[in-house]
Amino acid sequence: MAENVEMKKAEQQYSAGSIQVLEGLEAVRKRPSMYIGDVSERGLHHLVYEVVDNSIDEAMAGFCDTIDVQILEDNSIRVSDNGRGIPTGMHPKEHRSALEVVLTVLHAGGKFSKDSYKVSGGLHGVGVSCVNALSDLLIAEVHREGKIFRQTYSKGVPTSQVEVIGTCDDHGTIITFHPDATIFNLSIVYKYDTLAGRLRELAFLNKGIHITLTDLRETLEDGSHRSEHFYSEKGLAEFIEYLDAGAETLIPETISVTTDKVIPIDIALQYNNGYQEKIYSYVNNIHTIEGGTHLQGFKMGLSRSLKQYAEKNKLLEKYKGDLAPEDFREGLTAVISVKVAEPQFEGQTKTKLGNPEVTSAVSQATAGAMDIYLEEHPKLAKLIIDKIVLAATARNAARKAREMVQRKTYMSGGGMPGKLADCSNNDPEKCELFLVEGDSAGGTAKQGRNREYQAILPLRGKILNVEKAAVDRAFDSQEIQNIYTALGVTVAQEDESGEKHMDLSKLRYHKVIIMTDADVDGSHIACLILTFFFRYMFDLIKNGYVYLATPPLYLVKKGKEEVYCWTDEQREEAAKRFGGGDKGYTVQRYKGLGEMSEHQLWETTMDPSRRRLRQITIDNAAEAERTFSMLMGDDVPPRRQFIEENAHYANIDA
Repeated sequence: MAENVEMKKAEQQYSAGSIQVLEGLEAVRKRPSMYIGDVSERGLHHLVYEVVDNSIDEAMAGFCDTIDVQILEDNSIRVSDNGRGIPTGMHPKEHRSALEVVLTVLHAGGKFSKDSYKVSGGLHGVGVSCVNALSDLLIAEVHREGKIFRQTYSKGVPTSQVEVIGTCDDHGTIITFHPDATIFNLSIVYKYDTLAGRLRELAFLNKGIHITLTDLRETLEDGSHRSEHFYSEKGLAEFIEYLDAGAETLIPETISVTTDKVIPIDIALQYNNGYQEKIYSYVNNIHTIEGGTHLQGFKMGLSRSLKQYAEKNKLLEKYKGDLAPEDFREGLTAVISVKVAEPQFEGQTKTKLGNPEVTSAVSQATAGAMDIYLEEHPKLAKLIIDKIVLAATARNAARKAREMVQRKTYMSGGGMPGKLADCSNNDPEKCELFLVEGDSAGGTAKQGRNREYQAILPLRGKILNVEKAAVDRAFDSQEIQNIYTALGVTVAQEDESGEKHMDLSKLRYHKVIIMTDADVDGSHIACLILTFFFRYMFDLIKNGYVYLATPPLYLVKKGKEEVYCWTDEQREEAAKRFGGGDKGYTVQRYKGLGEMSEHQLWETTMDPSRRRLRQITIDNAAEAERTFSMLMGDDVPPRRQFIEENAHYANIDA
């Protein structure tokens, strides 16, 4: 009963007067990257997240349980929810509709009033107004108080008044917007999988909310459209199951930590038989990529609990070495989600939490829950401690190999790898390193390159799959040692907050380009190298230094005229151009870089003015984590399912 009274009170308090204005909107169109990150594919998708975050805020406040996202035929987006609906009454200070204020004024929203929202993801309040400013058309439809209100906008400016267009017996908000082509490149379109990854993540972080994504741009054979429904009953425990789909678990159940004493804290963790540490932290549904005080508190609490239990039960008597913090996290998959009323983020990008009070709260909650679990499950506790001891043993064994890598990198006279064909320029911003499979392709690349700024490092065969190898084996690998030495970087080390970072101050190349054959083996080698970068050199990816070269698949030739083709569609188009069924042209399928002459390799794959480079970016770390674990791990069924679902995207040689 008391809860219903509180809900009723909150509904009454969320009115036109709840909307507080902080400043105007003009700067958004002039400098959109300041507000949404960039105006590329990432920024385009960020518009959707800003609108969805408003609906999630309603759900977190207890007034919404259904969110529907549609990609419309013209690449517009429609986001509907069954929340209270944005207030439409007259704003007491602005003397215009509160709906218009929310959509046209920066830093205007109910989340600045503690009576309307206790916690909120988009705390800066720039979300939906930024989307409006960067859309050539936005339609806001509000179902509230038995009426349907509607207002249209273009580039942040209202093109109609708030109108009542009908009656209703439901409540909620519908935002439909089309990105402005003068801001975003017309060739950039919404990717279903990218949106699905974020919406799935939100469903795990907010259990009990129904989120649906539908793509109306393509009709399937049965007349329906591609669509997914995301819903989680168990929340983070299911998130862990999803992330660890390809792993063999060490303990039968996910350990959950939930408390609402001072700060709402929700944590789920699981140990598996792998060697990788996978921890994801969130604050008010925002993925804090660089961690922060909540992650620091989790690591402290976990280590303290496990170490105290091991010492108390004399489980370390046979191990005479030291234990490092990272030993407690080998094979760990964990998700940490906290709700903070007034989060302090370091920097504009909200990637690192700075609230000092969160550290102790999360540490105590983690240690308390782990203490209980370990005491109640002594056999499983011993399994975890045994794994920690093995991790410490492997770490100590890896230290010598790691030190060898560092000595080779920094000792004068230590020398570069023997197979490295270096470039003459010493400016890292202008230099490129091509990682090439095999001596044959390496030889062609060395002959075809521009020696001033392009370096070539041939790799022997398939490098070690670090997903299934302990850290000591990784640093023992000659090919991996060669990569470290050639790049001139340090092995990633933990800082005081428990975050691992590399010293990139002596990085010798600002473009590291993976160049492999355009066949199945080449794709596998590229995946192995990417797995290594993701696990051991993530800072290179994060800073935008890693690329994939894209060699052509075909050469279509007729007389002296040649056309390089990267897709089957391009090959068919070239064939038509040369006469269709006429046998006067030839098609050469490139299965390896070694089949090309140095001139062909240069003009198709290495020449900066003509080549096609794909920069490796990580938009959703959790999805990337799951994909690497699934493709490169031991468990076959999830990998088979992934291949079956995505085979139509790949070029598979018979």
